[in-house]
Amino acid sequence: MSDTTAGKVAAATADSETEHTEKLSSLLRRLADEADERVSLREISAALDERSFGAFLLVFAIPNLLPWPPGATLILGVPLLIISWQIIAGRNKIWLPRRIADFSIEKQTFYKVVDKMDSSLRWIEDWVRPRNWPLRGRRSERLYGLYIMALAIVVLIPIPFCNWLPAFAIAIIGVAHTEQDGNCLALGSVIGIVAIAILVLITTLTSLVFASFL
Repeated sequence: MSDTTAGKVAAATADSETEHTEKLSSLLRRLADEADERVSLREISAALDERSFGAFLLVFAIPNLLPWPPGATLILGVPLLIISWQIIAGRNKIWLPRRIADFSIEKQTFYKVVDKMDSSLRWIEDWVRPRNWPLRGRRSERLYGLYIMALAIVVLIPIPFCNWLPAFAIAIIGVAHTEQDGNCLALGSVIGIVAIAILVLITTLTSLVFASFL
């Protein structure tokens, strides 16, 4: 996909983003249709524009919802830290390291991925829509970035059964951020608070148990 094509998609995204008249599923479908032989993460990020934060939070949270060997979250949770740090830094859209940004897949493969996730994404879009969005300023965005970073740190901590819930919360927050749905954001925030509370409870009980043996 050429820079011109990516620019056109990004420009069209920016025009429609103000009122979010274009659904994410439609945007990805259009990107797949207009792509050249290969599609890179840089081009996807450019097309998503400010929506890239939410979309990439969702993308990198999903692997943490899957069963992995102990310690895997130490690696899988790092991208979530990087994204949350960029939100705190006040960036307008996501920045990816060159090696990651240059990673590309064939147009046919990308189209198949979009096609497979299309029905699920459209189902989500029936429930998630722009409403009651509270993060209107830089300060509120940065404060929420701190909250997401706290959840990402919880994901990184190698404690059994304590990683899934904060990753799920980040995934919901990612969906909310993509569509600017305040109701969905509140749901993800509550789940995140519960996840942090569970971690505090487990660590406190563990400390008390170990202290009783000393």
